[in-house]
Amino acid sequence: MIRVLRSVATLGCVVLVYYTLPLRRPDGVPDVIAAVAFAAGVGGLVWLTTHEIRRFVAHLGEARARMSGLLTVVYVVVMFFALTYYLLERADPEQFSGLETRTDALYFSVVTLGTVGYGDVHPVGQEARIAAMVQVVFDLVVIGALLAIASSQLAHRLEVARDHPLGVRKPPPHG
Repeated sequence: MIRVLRSVATLGCVVLVYYTLPLRRPDGVPDVIAAVAFAAGVGGLVWLTTHEIRRFVAHLGEARARMSGLLTVVYVVVMFFALTYYLLERADPEQFSGLETRTDALYFSVVTLGTVGYGDVHPVGQEARIAAMVQVVFDLVVIGALLAIASSQLAHRLEVARDHPLGVRKPPPHG
């Protein structure tokens, strides 16, 4: 239960930061700098995700703890891309169709994560399409990792149940 509360608190903090972060791209910042900043952010997300996956693999028996770490990664990824979409739209209103507010950007990021694609908000400009493609690839990797964790945890539990039916543990052999 404490992990669920921690996860909800983490999500709440990430959303709070997202909606209250003062965003203003300084005048005269070249597009190259913005692209480098985006690449650095994606690199940081790749590192964070890789770190969490390695932690999970190293501690298979503690899969719940590792799952909460990867869920935190998902929260950060969604907010990172929502901020990216919002800033792209603010810098060039022709990048997206239907994206005007932070909520629109967050909505698009979540819909992209879920691979739903309602079509009401969609990238039009090249920069927006590139950012959306990067998110789709990243999301597929993260979702794949979450599914791998869930399936390995299930396999681990089935193995324990098979070796110890009804929770009865066999005493070690004397010898």
